Parts: sequence; structure tokens; C-alpha cells
Amino acid sequence: MVITVYGQPAPQGSKKGFFNPRINRVQMVESSKAVKPWREAVKSAVFDQMGDAGVLTGPLAVEMTFTLPKPKSAPKTRRTWPDRKPDLSKLVRATEDALTDAAAWEDDARVVECRAAKRYPGEGSDALVRPGCLIVIRRVTE
Repeated sequence: MVITVYGQPAPQGSKKGFFNPRINRVQMVESSKAVKPWREAVKSAVFDQMGDAGVLTGPLAVEMTFTLPKPKSAPKTRRTWPDRKPDLSKLVRATEDALTDAAAWEDDARVVECRAAKRYPGEGSDALVRPGCLIVIRRVTE
């Protein structure tokens, strides 16, 4: 299964907890405001592109290639690498959680193999032409 998501990839950040006296308990709030739109973009792409494929089960392998906006200060004539924030592992975490919420798979615990990369638009294998993520999910068999 191949899913192409367009939008600004956002990392899953830390959560902050605070006591809410109205409900008399601690509430956890995502510290990054950008993660919610990213997760919604992933869920929307899954709904649009999966159709009636159903929930993936069993051991799965996933490949994610994140295409990030290229900084204006980066050289235009040679390839550069996105070796700055956001952290790749946090991008993967946010995207895996969104795939779980969208019911692309039963749970991200089903992932037994993961390959992830950060690219700039049009630079390198699987890079998109604008910011987003190319996600490839396959069942793992012998």
C-alpha cells in the first residue's frame, strides 16, 4: 500500500500535564501545535487513498520519506541534506500514531521493520515535489 501525504510534516512533541479543577483530574496537552494538522493530513490521505482496503494485520514493514521545505538560505545548485530539526524519530512517531487513528493498521505495534528518511523537494529517492510524506506499507512474509 502506498500513501502520499501533502502538508507540513510535524514531529510528535512532548506532552504537558496540568490539573483541570473543572473535571478534577490531570489533562495532557500536546506541546506542538503543528502536530494536529499533520496528523489530520495523514488521516485524510489514508481515507482518500486506501478506499475499501481494510485494516492491515500481522507483521508489517513501513517506509516513510518525509519531504521538508528547503530553507531559502540553502544552496540552489547542489544537493543539501535536512540535517536539522525536526527529529526524524519524532516525525515517524506522529505519522505512525496518525496511521493508527485512521485505521490503516490495527496498531503501530504491528510494525516490525521501519525505514525513514528526510529529504528536500526533488532531492533524492522518494522525495516529493513539495512538503509531505511518501508512506509505503507492506506485509512481512517469509
